[in-house]
Amino acid sequence: MTVHIIATKDEFKEAIAREPIVLLDAFATWCGPCKAVAPVVAKWAESEEYKDKIYFAKFDVDHLPELAAELGVRAMPTFFVFKNGDKVDEHLGGNPGPIQALLQKSLAA
Repeated sequence: MTVHIIATKDEFKEAIAREPIVLLDAFATWCGPCKAVAPVVAKWAESEEYKDKIYFAKFDVDHLPELAAELGVRAMPTFFVFKNGDKVDEHLGGNPGPIQALLQKSLAA
């Protein structure tokens, strides 16, 4: 699996409707912490632990400001977990530890 780029609000809605668990990264191209954590998230997306269980997606808040506003993004990066179409968790910031804890929690619940 890979980290999928969400280019439209419709793509976002389709992904959370289709996939049982989605980790969504709200990022900006100019954001230093976003750039720093992106390779870590990409590695998780390829890992045996997560690749067939969690759908990894990201969207650029500057390209989809209406989605960023709808989700309540206040800073980047913000990570959201959706289960069966519903937002169940979120984390603000690029520290890998809490993001990985979100992944673990999403699989456990």
